[in-house]
Amino acid sequence: MFLIDIKFESINCKKKLIFGLTYMKKILFSFSLLSIITAATAQKGHDIKINFKNCKDTVMYLAFYQFDKSYLADTCKKIVKGNVVFKGPKTLERGVYYLVSQEKARYFDFFVSDANQNMVMSTDNEDIVKNLKSSSHKENDDFFNYIKFITNKNKEFGEIRNQTKGMSAKDSTKFINDKAKVLNESVMAFEKTFLETHKGTLVGDVINLKMEKEATEIPKASNGRPDSLFIYHYYKNHYWDGVNFQDDGILRTPFFADRVKKYFNSIIIQHPDSVSIEIDRMMAKTKQASEMHKFLLAYFTPTYESSKVMGFDKVFVHIIDTYFRTGQAKGIYEEKTIEKIKERGDILKPLLLGSQAPELMMVDTTGHKVMVKMGFDTVKTSAGATNLYYKYTQELMQAYTTLYNTRADYLVLVFWDVDCGHCKTEIPKLLEEYHALQKEKYDIKVFSVYTQHEYAKYKQYIIDNKLDWINVYDGVHVNNIKEKYDIYSTPVIYMLDKNKRIKAKRIGVEQVKDIIKQMEREYKSEKK
Repeated sequence: MFLIDIKFESINCKKKLIFGLTYMKKILFSFSLLSIITAATAQKGHDIKINFKNCKDTVMYLAFYQFDKSYLADTCKKIVKGNVVFKGPKTLERGVYYLVSQEKARYFDFFVSDANQNMVMSTDNEDIVKNLKSSSHKENDDFFNYIKFITNKNKEFGEIRNQTKGMSAKDSTKFINDKAKVLNESVMAFEKTFLETHKGTLVGDVINLKMEKEATEIPKASNGRPDSLFIYHYYKNHYWDGVNFQDDGILRTPFFADRVKKYFNSIIIQHPDSVSIEIDRMMAKTKQASEMHKFLLAYFTPTYESSKVMGFDKVFVHIIDTYFRTGQAKGIYEEKTIEKIKERGDILKPLLLGSQAPELMMVDTTGHKVMVKMGFDTVKTSAGATNLYYKYTQELMQAYTTLYNTRADYLVLVFWDVDCGHCKTEIPKLLEEYHALQKEKYDIKVFSVYTQHEYAKYKQYIIDNKLDWINVYDGVHVNNIKEKYDIYSTPVIYMLDKNKRIKAKRIGVEQVKDIIKQMEREYKSEKK
């Protein structure tokens, strides 16, 4: 379906209008291009003339879509009697462009192709859609007629509501639904014919991109209802039908970015392995080093680096291994940035869910006295700490409290700091939860790591708050906690199983019990 939706009270919903034809709605667009945008080459140049009757603007802008942003292409600094001219020596990139008022409001969209850089269009501010014409470019004129048809159908649906006065709520709903069904069928038939007529053209590709590929012949499930799994798989498998990922012009449309985001956020299974597979499939459809390839990679990288979903850093690591370590990120990011991203991958990879947690060679309050005798409390340099370490290696091995020597079915690994305000709230909560789980007879331990080195303050906090779990800190300065466990803020809680595999990370105290319940089910399943 398109535009007409019986679930909405009014069809004239601005969010559903195609190509942003929400006239005079304020918009913002960037006046500087991303570094990965290929500069237009100086060839034949462009010459776009628009006769805009009853126009009150003295300045207008020509903008274009580029994935999920808009950019400035040209400026008409002087408008005489409604004649708007964009002319320059650069050839415009193929895609959808739009006219913007001096108040940054979008007027209408049109198509620019490689072969059509010179065009003449006209409209009237009294009714922009009704008067849209292109005398030089059939593809745009056909598109304008398409817009007129859709706009008229919107108006028809709006008028239907006026015909329900005096009807009961039930009759009114049925009347609107019946009319909406007829209008939808009319729109779908029109779009199908339009798409067939314009197959292989840019406007045809864009209309195809926005159309939903829904199953029409749906089998029944065992319960006699339409088979929802068939509907889902058909929709997913046909979602990208007819979309050419080797055409960079598809990037410069108002639909592509939203389609990509919807596919990865709502259509595919939300599991890091599934997402990684789908990213690879999509990237494989592009030409390496093309704009499409670059923009998709530039979208996927920060999206999954900053994902709030636990475990989705695995997707980010996959992207780094597959594209950054193979040189495919060149031309998108500077070399220094690429190296930093690869270093970030090196940190995250050992910490992925299911991985064996890195060992920690820590010092507890008893071992602290031994460290003091060795001189670790007063050492000032890393070289000095290294010398002491090798001097007392055997003694240190006996004094360490290590993560892997801590035995428990459920192991909470928490990193915290005495002076951290959030820690002062969360550590007491964790202590309370720890005691509650002990009462429920769970084999649970807490390996509590103080991330700083102010021992006196740290010990006093343990005493004052009666932290009766395993309290340790990096008294020998050998663990590099920040990188080993990606600790850039505190508190940070990891959940480990009896084999020291990471089952959850960066969770709140309120999630600890739920994770343990999940682990308990896994243990029971393993025993079967």
